[in-house]
Amino acid sequence: MKAKHRRTLELIFKRPVSGNVPWSDIEALFVSLGAEVSEREGSRIGVFLFGEIKVFHRPHPKPDTDKGAVASVRKWLEQNGVTP
Repeated sequence: MKAKHRRTLELIFKRPVSGNVPWSDIEALFVSLGAEVSEREGSRIGVFLFGEIKVFHRPHPKPDTDKGAVASVRKWLEQNGVTP
């Protein structure tokens, strides 16, 4: 894993939950873990990883992911054994 993805992972697992994680960094982390990312309706994307599909909403107009979405990503990664 590249250092940039490792920093993103550490930011996702930071306590208290961070509200300023750029969504593009989270998407890049998913891809580095082997995910297939597909466009969905509106601002949604489908992420196929760990043998399942999760649908996320891309934040807009700001590029930063809100705390709830970061917590959701953290929980999903944690359940599948991905930790910093």
